[in-house]
Amino acid sequence: MTAKQELLRSRIYAAILLYAAVFATERFLLPPELPLWARLALYVVPYLVVGYDVVAKAVRMLAQGQAFDECFLMTLATVAAFALGEYAEATAVMLLYQVGELFQSVAVGKARASISEMMSIEPDHANLESKSGVKSVAPDSVEVGSVIVIQPGERIPLDGVVLSGESFLDTSALTGEAVPRRAVAGDEVYSGSVNGEGTLRVRTTKSYEDSTVSRILELVENASEKKARLEKFVTRFARIYTPAVTIAALLLATVPPMVLTQPFGGWIKRACVFLIVSCPCALVISVPLGFFGGIGAASRLGVLVKGGNYLEAIARCDIMVFDKTGTLTHGEFRVTKILPAEGVRTDELIIAAAYAESTSNHPIAHSIREIYADELDASSLKRVTETAGLGIRAMWKRKELLAGNTKLLERYSVKYEPCPEKGTVVYVAHNGRFLGCFVISDTIKDGAADVIRELKSIGIHQTVMLTGDHEDMAQYIAEELGIDRYYAELLPEGKVVQLETLLKRENNRRKGTGHVAFVGDGINDAPALMRADVGIAMGSLGSDAAIEAADIVLMDDDLRKLSAIVRIGRKTTRIVRENVVFALCVKLLVLLLGAMGRASMWLAVFGDVGVAVLAVLNSMRCLRFSAKK
Repeated sequence: MTAKQELLRSRIYAAILLYAAVFATERFLLPPELPLWARLALYVVPYLVVGYDVVAKAVRMLAQGQAFDECFLMTLATVAAFALGEYAEATAVMLLYQVGELFQSVAVGKARASISEMMSIEPDHANLESKSGVKSVAPDSVEVGSVIVIQPGERIPLDGVVLSGESFLDTSALTGEAVPRRAVAGDEVYSGSVNGEGTLRVRTTKSYEDSTVSRILELVENASEKKARLEKFVTRFARIYTPAVTIAALLLATVPPMVLTQPFGGWIKRACVFLIVSCPCALVISVPLGFFGGIGAASRLGVLVKGGNYLEAIARCDIMVFDKTGTLTHGEFRVTKILPAEGVRTDELIIAAAYAESTSNHPIAHSIREIYADELDASSLKRVTETAGLGIRAMWKRKELLAGNTKLLERYSVKYEPCPEKGTVVYVAHNGRFLGCFVISDTIKDGAADVIRELKSIGIHQTVMLTGDHEDMAQYIAEELGIDRYYAELLPEGKVVQLETLLKRENNRRKGTGHVAFVGDGINDAPALMRADVGIAMGSLGSDAAIEAADIVLMDDDLRKLSAIVRIGRKTTRIVRENVVFALCVKLLVLLLGAMGRASMWLAVFGDVGVAVLAVLNSMRCLRFSAKK
């Protein structure tokens, strides 16, 4: 709890004690002939203890010409109640209003704290090389042309050119795909990439402000400007409602007595009742609390929702769009098929391939070596040559050993059988004889197909996959998972273009009532996450930028929670609408009774605070949610 919330809570406690003491003293101890000014003084103290900031804000906004908000209504109504001698009621209204404000403040504060603790897209540090050695500095303090050192496992903080060293870079945070890129002297490297096993010395070519990460974040900001955000209902409602009821109360206090030539006192009291009951406390408190209840239910499932408006948006989603790598698939190379040639034993193929890949640092080589459990005798391998885009050629057992793609085998005139499987294929030959091939592909996440089926069962009428991978792999994944439509070989900006097309198509079909959700994990997904009606990021393995850009974050990357968050959003939206209808109907009834002179001040307090309490209790139902249907 923040210092501001602690202060408000302590003031509420103090005001409750004072109010209880004064109320009991007045009712049971003080003589009935106590002067009105004395009774007023007794109640003014707890009133000011709990509500001085509300009154101060109302006065300040009035001085600025912006009077019509809930603080103004609360101040006007309670001051009017004091003027009518309803001291206990006036203090009770302000006290209960502040209790609701505390609930709302805690709800918003917790949501903001959850986000700020989780995310920072700024690189941690840069290892700056100088005459005195290497020192760790802030990335934004590194000048263009400086030399930085990137150790294995570190994230590259700035764009630059490799001076020395050799390594493989994990660029999945930038490209969204799992294939690492080799980096040697003279190659450009980009901020946001993660260094593999080798140490690199890099001369920076751009400042941090102009780096790849900063440019992508700028794209995110531009995309967010296009994204239509629904204004909060209470804000929209208060803009019209608050001035209207204030003017109505003024007319009620003045017009009838002038027209009917009656005393002003009775009509002023009716106007005060009208003002008290018209305060939109029930909406101001219950609407955000309802959404916060939904946010709390989601958080217990391991899903972070950054605001109530995103719950409302996910409740209206008709199309769910997925990035492939890291979202539907693991983003890691694995040998999925071993296909020995006719007359070749499987273990013979594996041994040959393991020796061929024994000296390579490429992830494909790692995936092949993982399936060979024994030790490799490197002394039997001679004259190893690795050719980019082809594969590896070496001498093993004094005979030529090849491991790579079809172009490598064709270069050395080896006849082979084309692999019918989809994925990255490594062909192996020894002494001119084709031994077989390995199919290496990105593995589908467990339960991903069940997720797609579940989403369709709860009303998501179309699922779409966007990927930078090749057409055949995209088709294979889509067919395996039951995805309705896919788009392959897309750059980050291509994903945004396709998403724009889907948004326009959905809005035309549904006349603007449907929503499109996008689920992604890489920094390249950030623009699409921001552009969608609701962006959903994978929090555990996802990039910081994707988490920052998203509206909803799956903290443990469990896609099975997608259907749960849709159902939570729908339940929350339904309960909030119930509160709105209930509050407006009760208030309208009490307003009519007050205008007719049939409503007392305490009935007005019920119409305001009582309705707010009932609405809050109803909002608490949002906290109760079962992941089961």
